[in-house]
Amino acid sequence: MPKNANGHRHSKSDLPQKTCVTCARPFNWRRKWKDCWDEVQYCSDRCRRQRKQPAKTDMQGQVS
Repeated sequence: MPKNANGHRHSKSDLPQKTCVTCARPFNWRRKWKDCWDEVQYCSDRCRRQRKQPAKTDMQGQVS
Protein backbone atom coordinates (compact mmCIF):
# COMPACT_ATOMS: atom_id res chain seq x y z
CA MET A 1 0.00 0.00 0.00
CA PRO A 2 1.46 3.42 -0.91
CA LYS A 3 2.54 5.87 1.74
CA ASN A 4 0.90 9.25 2.24
CA ALA A 5 2.72 12.59 2.41
CA ASN A 6 3.73 11.94 6.03
CA GLY A 7 5.26 8.57 5.17
CA HIS A 8 2.56 6.58 6.96
CA ARG A 9 0.50 3.83 5.40
CA HIS A 10 -3.28 3.80 5.58
CA SER A 11 -5.24 0.61 5.81
CA LYS A 12 -8.44 0.09 3.86
CA SER A 13 -10.35 -0.40 7.10
CA ASP A 14 -9.66 3.26 7.98
CA LEU A 15 -11.54 4.57 4.92
CA PRO A 16 -15.06 6.02 5.31
CA GLN A 17 -17.91 3.68 4.41
CA LYS A 18 -21.49 4.14 3.15
CA THR A 19 -24.39 1.85 2.30
CA CYS A 20 -25.72 1.74 -1.27
CA VAL A 21 -29.37 2.89 -1.46
CA THR A 22 -30.18 0.33 -4.21
CA CYS A 23 -28.54 -2.91 -3.06
CA ALA A 24 -27.96 -2.02 0.63
CA ARG A 25 -24.35 -3.26 0.49
CA PRO A 26 -21.54 -1.32 2.16
CA PHE A 27 -18.91 0.37 -0.03
CA ASN A 28 -15.74 2.30 0.80
CA TRP A 29 -14.45 5.70 -0.19
CA ARG A 30 -12.53 5.91 -3.47
CA ARG A 31 -10.05 8.53 -4.57
CA LYS A 32 -12.20 9.50 -7.57
CA TRP A 33 -14.98 10.46 -5.08
CA LYS A 34 -12.74 12.76 -2.99
CA ASP A 35 -14.52 15.94 -4.16
CA CYS A 36 -18.08 14.58 -4.14
CA TRP A 37 -18.18 11.95 -1.36
CA ASP A 38 -21.15 13.66 0.32
CA GLU A 39 -23.26 13.24 -2.85
CA VAL A 40 -22.30 9.61 -3.59
CA GLN A 41 -25.29 7.28 -3.03
CA TYR A 42 -24.64 4.23 -5.21
CA CYS A 43 -21.82 1.69 -5.08
CA SER A 44 -21.68 1.22 -8.87
CA ASP A 45 -23.04 2.42 -12.20
CA ARG A 46 -25.26 -0.67 -12.31
CA CYS A 47 -26.96 0.30 -9.03
CA ARG A 48 -27.31 3.89 -10.23
CA ARG A 49 -29.05 2.69 -13.42
CA GLN A 50 -31.32 0.34 -11.48
CA ARG A 51 -32.41 2.90 -8.90
CA LYS A 52 -36.10 2.99 -8.13
CA GLN A 53 -37.92 4.89 -10.86
CA PRO A 54 -41.57 5.98 -10.98
CA ALA A 55 -44.00 3.57 -12.66
CA LYS A 56 -44.51 4.14 -16.37
CA THR A 57 -47.95 5.23 -17.51
CA ASP A 58 -49.49 4.71 -20.91
CA MET A 59 -51.35 7.34 -22.97
CA GLN A 60 -54.62 6.86 -21.02
CA GLY A 61 -52.97 7.40 -17.62
CA GLN A 62 -53.05 3.74 -16.59
CA VAL A 63 -50.07 2.18 -14.89
CA SER A 64 -48.64 -0.64 -16.96
